[in-house]
Amino acid sequence: MKKKKVKNKELLRLDIVTALPGMFKFVFNSSIIKIAKKKKLVKIKLHNLHDYATDKYRHIDDTLYGGGAGMLIKCEPVFACIEKLKSKRDYDQIIYLTADGEKLIQSIANELSMCRNIIMIAGHYKGIDQRIRDVLVTREISVGDYVLSGGEIPAMLLADSIIRLIPGVIGDAESALDDSFQDGLLEAPYYTKPADFKGYNVPEVLLTGNQKNINEWREEQALLKTKKRRPDLMSDFNL
Repeated sequence: MKKKKVKNKELLRLDIVTALPGMFKFVFNSSIIKIAKKKKLVKIKLHNLHDYATDKYRHIDDTLYGGGAGMLIKCEPVFACIEKLKSKRDYDQIIYLTADGEKLIQSIANELSMCRNIIMIAGHYKGIDQRIRDVLVTREISVGDYVLSGGEIPAMLLADSIIRLIPGVIGDAESALDDSFQDGLLEAPYYTKPADFKGYNVPEVLLTGNQKNINEWREEQALLKTKKRRPDLMSDFNL
């Protein structure tokens, strides 16, 4: 039987496979992600692994072969869920959120924001059976060198970093382009009204209206800030 391909209208469809879908609801119905959904620029679907369990108790985890502490998410529910999704559309990436994956940096978010269909697997307990990683997963991403109780929060973090970059999500497109790490540097400091607050003044250059001088000041401040806080990023600038 020929696979039916469903063409989504949104710029991005994001399917998240998780044991705890309830954790996502507040975050995905707030702020920028809510705006993206309302504008129909992104479609997010949560898939409860327990719905794909094969026993009456809806177990999705089991003990480790070879012994060891903790429980591992089994192959059956994850394969069943992802194979069902892949029967309906092609996916650009199937991402597993894991502490031993490649560390998330801005360039990865930029790259993924250009995808049309992404699956994220949010592991839990001890993690997922290695065969899921070997057969289904196309990319493994870590949000930092630390361990969390599950992949739900990393999946939210990755989703937010991608969705905010989709054209039309943020009203001022330049806002995302000016973010830290977009050009390899941390952001320069920003100020708003009043210019004088309890004797703490906005730098004079920002009040001049001379955009060339302002841009040069911001570039200088970004370099100084990066050199002080993240000297590891400075190698690309030969400073």
